[in-house]
Amino acid sequence: MPHLWRFLAWLESRIAKFLILIILAAIIVAGWGGYLDGVREILSAQRFTFAFGDLSFSAWTALRASVAVVFLFWIATIISSSGAKHLRKIEQLRSSNRALLIKAFQTAVYFLLFLILLDVLGIDLTALAVLGGGLGIGIGFGLQKIAGNFVSGLILLFEKSVEEGDLIELNNGVYGFARNTGARYTLVESFDGREIMVPNEDFIVNRVINWTYSNPQGRVEIPLGVSYGSDIELARELILEAARSHERCSKDPEPQCYLREFGDSSVNFLLLFWVDDVTEGRYEPQSDVMRTIWKSFKERGITIPFPQRDLHMIEPKQ
Repeated sequence: MPHLWRFLAWLESRIAKFLILIILAAIIVAGWGGYLDGVREILSAQRFTFAFGDLSFSAWTALRASVAVVFLFWIATIISSSGAKHLRKIEQLRSSNRALLIKAFQTAVYFLLFLILLDVLGIDLTALAVLGGGLGIGIGFGLQKIAGNFVSGLILLFEKSVEEGDLIELNNGVYGFARNTGARYTLVESFDGREIMVPNEDFIVNRVINWTYSNPQGRVEIPLGVSYGSDIELARELILEAARSHERCSKDPEPQCYLREFGDSSVNFLLLFWVDDVTEGRYEPQSDVMRTIWKSFKERGITIPFPQRDLHMIEPKQ
């Protein structure tokens, strides 16, 4: 068993792939040069020919088709990956445009591969017209979700509503960065390291929050209350000063502090301030500002109340 795993690992190496590619190319060249005519006559004999109704094929046809499919798909994979690697280096294009260009290039490569494969196998396209129509209807019903996700992915790339690196939030609770938009799904990396594959169709038919669609700024809200005996004007100034002193607090718009309500045991404020880049997180600046407010209140004698209850003990009658 260990030898099998080592052999499989060797097959994944570049050297093994290159050697196998050379062998396949040599077989194809030998077939075109007539060096495999003896093998073809043997495998094309009647005893190696199988028939299904009007359709018949020999072992030679199956062997030729297998070699052609493997070889052409291998070539298409190499061309597709190499082309995609070079297209990603075009820095003049935006990431979404590069992704769209790569997808179009890969689609063209595999479509050309399909046409070449049909020609190599000697399949008449006109004979497949009727069968292809019925088969296309069946595949259309069976693969409508896949087709819908593929089209949705193209719409996302054209509209640029969700691009790589955007901070997005879906209505099902998925929250994180869009890392890649593929043919079927968009990869979203959450803050806890999970990689969530979200179908492209969800971005089209559902409500999506893109925190970085037009600008990377994000707002932080901090509700807090002070006791009725405190100086509320001083409290408001200390709250605003705590926000302004933070290095990630935006200068435009400036922090705002509003007196929201007179509660049961406190005068309640709401602090609003913006961070320049929401992708760097909001919890850290929120925590820093809250600690600064706590220290400032403590130094200036302003108290943050907490719920209190009076307990009355009723003595039972004798």
